[in-house]
Amino acid sequence: MKNLLSIIALCIVSFVFSQTKNFIDQPYLETSAEADTLVIPDRIYLKITISENDTKNKKSVEELENIMVQKLKNLGIDTNKQLLMNDLASNYKKYVLKTSDVMKTKSYDLLVFDGLTAGKVIQELENEDISNIQLLKTQHSQEEKILADLKKRAIIKAKKNANNIANAIGQKVGNAIFISDSKINLNLNSNAFLNTSFGYNAAKQKEEFEPADLNFRKIGFSVSLSATFKLE
Repeated sequence: MKNLLSIIALCIVSFVFSQTKNFIDQPYLETSAEADTLVIPDRIYLKITISENDTKNKKSVEELENIMVQKLKNLGIDTNKQLLMNDLASNYKKYVLKTSDVMKTKSYDLLVFDGLTAGKVIQELENEDISNIQLLKTQHSQEEKILADLKKRAIIKAKKNANNIANAIGQKVGNAIFISDSKINLNLNSNAFLNTSFGYNAAKQKEEFEPADLNFRKIGFSVSLSATFKLE
């Protein structure tokens, strides 16, 4: 039995060595390539904080909350799916301003799908004295598909590079015998805008305002890989 196990182990080692040796002995060419792209985000997350202090305690947090929800619904936003309470541990937070003053606030995360809707949200809530709105992050819903397409572009580019090199020495490139993703970068510019900012010019009359199509910075995706091809 021991002799049989020894023979099997020896065969396995010999097979692995043979495969490695064959790979090293055959002529091959290794090359690398990158592919990248920029896409407009279609997932924009805003943080909205409502506070009684914004209206100098003329409206309660509950009133402001109802106003906010109604405004968002008027814009076609599904508040059941796109609006989430930021602090799930409590309905609201209390901040002691003075010994006799307590300020209540509530914080929400809102998902919108384009810059124009984001601009409309900011304008509508600004008109109701809800102006504490921040950008949390931007994303793209097709991230996996984008990366898969970039990998295809990169391997095609790597094959083209290999062909150019092989042709220079009078040879041809065969099948790929090894491919490796050496790096995948997602450059998510989550906190930046281009040529715009939240808020409106208070010197103008509100009825003159036009909702801004916020030009969010594009999201960058980059893929880098290396490939080894047989030389024929």
